[in-house]
Amino acid sequence: MVEIIFDDNFKKFFSKIKDNLLKEKMIKQLQKIKENPEQVGKPMRYNRKGTRELYIKPFRLSYKYHIEKKIIEILDLYHRKEQ
Repeated sequence: MVEIIFDDNFKKFFSKIKDNLLKEKMIKQLQKIKENPEQVGKPMRYNRKGTRELYIKPFRLSYKYHIEKKIIEILDLYHRKEQ
């Protein structure tokens, strides 16, 4: 089974979101990542190589999958204009 670990940046940003519908949408996307982490997100390049991103309008969710440990590390959640 795959384990999910949340970074402090993600926890901080997620706690500030007041829209419950958006939070539910993010939780559903986290379930999809947990089921198939290598297929869901878009692989990043250059200085962010090794991470993946998933677009959850209007935010981007950044995560890294550690295959050997079977751990998904949720790195950050940020607005698409703050990239």
